Amino acid sequence: MSIRTDIENYRPWNEQEERDRRAILDFLDTAEKPFSRENTLAHMTASSWIVNRERTKVLLCYHNIYDSWSWTGGHADGNTDLLAVAVKEAMEETAVRSVRPVSEKIFSLEILTVDGHEKHSAYVSSHLHMNITYLLEADGDSELRACEGENSAVRWFSLEEAPEASSEEWMIRRVYRKLNEKLFRELREK
Repeated sequence: MSIRTDIENYRPWNEQEERDRRAILDFLDTAEKPFSRENTLAHMTASSWIVNRERTKVLLCYHNIYDSWSWTGGHADGNTDLLAVAVKEAMEETAVRSVRPVSEKIFSLEILTVDGHEKHSAYVSSHLHMNITYLLEADGDSELRACEGENSAVRWFSLEEAPEASSEEWMIRRVYRKLNEKLFRELREK
C-alpha cells in the first residue's frame, strides 16, 4: 500500500486531523517533490510517539532547535515509506535499538509550522511539515543517548508528564495531549 492510500484510509480523530488530512492529500497531488527538502515551502515528515511495553511511559528528546522536550521524527528525504523513516529517526535520536511499530497504521497526522532557524551554520526558512505520526514501542530499560547536533538529552516521562515537559504550547494542546488521549482510548478498548 502507498502512503497516499494509508492517509486516505485514515480515520481522523478530530477536526484538526480531518482538515490536515485533506490538505496533506492535496499537497501530495499537487506539490513538486513532496518527499524532499528541495520543496522549501513544505515537505513530508514522520514522527513517533514512543511508549514502553507497559504503555506507562513516553520517550522524549530535548530538541536543540525547538529548545524543548519533544517527540522523535524527521524528514522523508525521498523515502515514501514514512513508517521506516519514523523508526530510523527514533533509533538515531535516542540510540535505542529495540524500537518497533505497535502497528503499521498511522497513529496521527498534522501539519506543523517550522519557524526559520539556523542548522549546520545555514539559515533554514520557515516552512511546513506535512507530518505522519506512528505509535512505536521500545524497551524501557534500553540505554539512552542523545544525538549530537539534534538533541541534548533523552529521557522517559510518565504519560501524564510527557505533554507538560514540552515548552511548545501548541504542541502540548494540539498534538501531545491528543496522542495520549488516543493511547488511553486504545488501552481502554483492550
